[in-house]
Amino acid sequence: MSYSLTEAKNDVCNRAGVTDCGTIIDMNHVLTLTDPVLLTQQLIDIPSESRSEKSIADAVEAALTGLGLETVRVSNTVAARTFRGLGRRVILAGHLDTVPAAGNIPSHRDGDIIHGLGSVDMKSGDACFLHALATLAHHESLNADITAIFYECEEIAAQFSGLQKFIDAYPEWVRGDFAILGEPTGGVVEAGCQGTIRMKLTAHGVRAHSARAWLGENALHKLGPILTRIAADEPREVDIDGCTYKEGFNAVVAEAGVAKNTIPDEAVLYVNFRYAPDRSVEDAKEHMLTVLGGGDPARAGELVEIDYDDVSPAAAPGLSTPVAADFVALAGSVRAKYGWTDVARLSALGIPSVNCGPGDPSLCHKPEEHCPVSQIEEVSALLTKFLTC
Repeated sequence: MSYSLTEAKNDVCNRAGVTDCGTIIDMNHVLTLTDPVLLTQQLIDIPSESRSEKSIADAVEAALTGLGLETVRVSNTVAARTFRGLGRRVILAGHLDTVPAAGNIPSHRDGDIIHGLGSVDMKSGDACFLHALATLAHHESLNADITAIFYECEEIAAQFSGLQKFIDAYPEWVRGDFAILGEPTGGVVEAGCQGTIRMKLTAHGVRAHSARAWLGENALHKLGPILTRIAADEPREVDIDGCTYKEGFNAVVAEAGVAKNTIPDEAVLYVNFRYAPDRSVEDAKEHMLTVLGGGDPARAGELVEIDYDDVSPAAAPGLSTPVAADFVALAGSVRAKYGWTDVARLSALGIPSVNCGPGDPSLCHKPEEHCPVSQIEEVSALLTKFLTC
């Protein structure tokens, strides 16, 4: 069933008791929930660097509470959900935080482009989700219950993840048939995500003057054969649900040296493996150790000291499930997600999950971050169609 935007606005305003239709107000900010483009700018204009999300969380909480929905909050993570017994539940999840500003707040609009911090990553995605919840939560054409989660601390270390803390605090809230994460994808559906493991490899030697190198043992040289083996590793291409995931095992940081005339007694190499969703974490570790050890995973630990700097599982696309297939069919195309996103946290709970949001991901964290208005409108239209058709 289709319905007009005016009808949706009136329905939301009547239920929320708002006289100035389309706005929910807290003491500091006005959020225009029924206009995702304007809402994107309003969200950009609330500074929300990681670990400083209180103001934006307050504004979002006030908006969601004003819709008459069940709402909970964990620190600066806010969630709301409908309970209409519609037979299936869709989770919409987006992070509220940004990287530090680089002279790109407040927002500004130049024709059909919105400029500003978070315009891509990912306040435009949050705006689309807030708009969908506001206009559809109480509408008769809604075809699935909605849980919306707006969380803190995505842009920093995983230990601070607001989404994981919310999952731990309210596991019953994170149950659903399908999840959409508002990561910037240019409006295209990107399914699942790669897993990532980062290792710190430390080689030890004996320090000596380079004029008498035979008195030392060069730790940096010990990394040479390991670097050669990593460079020779052939990346796999794996097709899952019609999405091709390409793996990559690479050295990313090297640290060594005491002085320009000294044999180093320690050398450190960081390596990163981005792996396809058909591998478990343990399978991925085994592959890394096998490459490092020249075919013998047990030998790797004899060559260098190994520490795991970061370990995150991959997420399978799960596109064979009916609800995921419905979303992809409406979107018209799908591709694999390169990189790791929080869909992995949701996939680990057994929820098929995809990434879909406005904005070019190559602009993430750049001072010139900007997003086309057309993509915000297209993603909003896609969500409305998916949740009402």
